[in-house]
Amino acid sequence: MGKRRRVEEQRSKRRPAVAGGMIAVVVAGAGFGVYALYGGGAAADDGSAAAANGRQVPRVRADPPSAAEVKAVTGRFLTAWQGGKVAQAAAATDDPAAAAALLAGYGKDAHVSGVALGAGEAKGARVPFSVKGTVTYKDVSKPLSYASALTVVRDPKNGKAQVDWHASVVHPDLQDGDRLVTGASGTPPVKAVDRDGGELTTAKYPSLAPVLDGLREKYGKKAGGKAGVELQVVRGKAAKAKKASDKTLLELSKGTPGTVKTTLSAALQAAAEQQVAKTAKSSVVVLRPSTGEILAVANAGHGFNTAFNGSLAPGSTMKVVTSSLLIEKDLASADKTHPCPKTFTYGGWKFHNDDDFEITGGTFKASFARSCNTAFISQAPELDDDSLTKQAQQVFGLSMNNWAIGVPSFDGSVPVQSKAQMAASLIGQGGVRMNPLNMASVAATVKSGSFHQPYLVAPSVDDRTLAKASRTMSAATLSQLRELMNYTAAAGTAAEAMSGLGPDYGAKTGSAEVDNQDKPNGWFTAYRGDLAAAGVVQAGGHGGDTAGPIVASLLRLGG
Repeated sequence: MGKRRRVEEQRSKRRPAVAGGMIAVVVAGAGFGVYALYGGGAAADDGSAAAANGRQVPRVRADPPSAAEVKAVTGRFLTAWQGGKVAQAAAATDDPAAAAALLAGYGKDAHVSGVALGAGEAKGARVPFSVKGTVTYKDVSKPLSYASALTVVRDPKNGKAQVDWHASVVHPDLQDGDRLVTGASGTPPVKAVDRDGGELTTAKYPSLAPVLDGLREKYGKKAGGKAGVELQVVRGKAAKAKKASDKTLLELSKGTPGTVKTTLSAALQAAAEQQVAKTAKSSVVVLRPSTGEILAVANAGHGFNTAFNGSLAPGSTMKVVTSSLLIEKDLASADKTHPCPKTFTYGGWKFHNDDDFEITGGTFKASFARSCNTAFISQAPELDDDSLTKQAQQVFGLSMNNWAIGVPSFDGSVPVQSKAQMAASLIGQGGVRMNPLNMASVAATVKSGSFHQPYLVAPSVDDRTLAKASRTMSAATLSQLRELMNYTAAAGTAAEAMSGLGPDYGAKTGSAEVDNQDKPNGWFTAYRGDLAAAGVVQAGGHGGDTAGPIVASLLRLGG
């Protein structure tokens, strides 16, 4: 992908400035950078702060917390927490109400006692610390031990150094709004097995941790198991909105698990785990196009399931969907001449190709294979604002929030947009959001000829209804779309990754620019035989070089 306007992404990260190493001596007096708050007035010539009414306004410190302050605040907070002085500990944070509620629940709801906290060596304003205690419920007790961390920041209103409060301070698996609860688990454990009956564990398949949590939450009460006693993270509204499932942290007494059979392939899952382990921030999904069965899912980071729940701009892989739209509307044809200028302006935005290349007198197939942005943007004036949205929903089953795969998932978003944003959507930017599960499904739809909703657990297990698309592509459109993807895999941007996998194959590369990233997110979606797969490497660069080898290796393994 080329030089186009970057996707805006909301970010809410407080970044405390880094102070030096831990210093035992408290430094007071001058030497700190400060700024003045003026109550409607201005700075005096001598630099003092003067208010409009003539009264002096105290200066508010804005420098990073010193090493001495970091040590003092950390000590005050941890000492109070360890001593059970909830109000004092909460007062050392920048959100006393939230801190008090969670810290009080640590003893009352989580039933943790005998807490011992040990601060480690500070790295600037961030201080790691160890937590040890005992979880007791009725007559059952077990030791608890884990590592956490806190960050000291300065209050912008009064300059006071204090703990930057988040639920993760209490336990790293907590998100804001979550709780820690110990008791008889409301949901029995499950034994998840692959398609051949082999047990799926996080020890063997680390990426499956959030998947197994989701399976337990949905099928625990239906699978015939018996609940045990556990310390659990009970998710709040914010985490639930992000599709996060409750999580077991400590098992005090074992329950009896029920068995849940999945569609996962042990061989493909193991290979997917190995592939993402080689590349940071990578995720991949493998499907069976003829049925929609999910054969593998893996993420380099094991906390958040980007493969199923990610919401990222898919870049040029979205051109698969857009191409089907243009062909249906007779705005493009695989072997007909199609414009690919260096730039094209629409809605006030000037869109570029990578390095401002152009294809003179080339076909639409050539533009697709080389990923020419302007070949798609140039057709925006001929489309309605909702054209791409309808195509994604009606043909590819996306963006309707009705997939039921067996665990929480996000089925993509293709909102109705106008002008420049609508044009950007045609090349997978603008407001379009997808994940590897969605884009693997797109490739699977092209391969099979119709949409089959992906699923991890067969619908017969719980009589749920799978999502359906309202129509299929015509035979002529489908044939051309396969021709485009086949040519891209053989001679286009996907050729290097897909080398040796033909002739029954097809692929599309993509990259999506994201604000504050030096490199774009690299995407790759492809099919071979009765396998389809898609992957993303965040901040990795071009998809053919990053996600491509991951996807191709799994298609190769599947034969």
